[in-house]
Amino acid sequence: MQLLIKGLDLLPEKNKDYSKLTQRVAFLGILGATALVISFLENLIPNLPGMPPGAKPGFSNIVTMFTVSAMGLPSAIYIVLLKAVFAGVTRGATAFFMSLSGGFLSMIVMYVLLKRKRQPFSLIGVGIICAIVHNMAQLAVASVISATKSIFYYAPFLLLFAVITGSVTGTILKAIMPALEKVSKHFIK
Repeated sequence: MQLLIKGLDLLPEKNKDYSKLTQRVAFLGILGATALVISFLENLIPNLPGMPPGAKPGFSNIVTMFTVSAMGLPSAIYIVLLKAVFAGVTRGATAFFMSLSGGFLSMIVMYVLLKRKRQPFSLIGVGIICAIVHNMAQLAVASVISATKSIFYYAPFLLLFAVITGSVTGTILKAIMPALEKVSKHFIK
């Protein structure tokens, strides 16, 4: 357990202020709960015609993008794992593996894009790229699970869907980022 906590940069060092640690853990918990609520609400949206079963807008990825940006990769891994376990508990093993694969791969891409010194993409561009990566990872897993390559016929639809939803999530994050950064200063220093 200590290794997991240390990996999340939550294990206090010898002279570390415990109140700051507590605030960081609390904020990560708030972000995790927010991601789960958004994910739950997304599950209430009916499937769109022409889309594969279970295709969702990915609004909970806004939380992952913010976590990568504000708290770093270890904390974002926690969010991705939490969302995947939630998907598994509420929708089954297939949803778990789909969420984990798409979430993990898009989080890695997010981290690489957001942590570069020179940012070649805006938050909207990062949202689009990560939505595309997320969908393609899920298609690959769906192909393995179903043992068919015909699932890739959904790729053009998912690419278009990713551009739209990635634009929306990036735009939302761009709009709320100043407020999130202001609030996060009280928790992470």
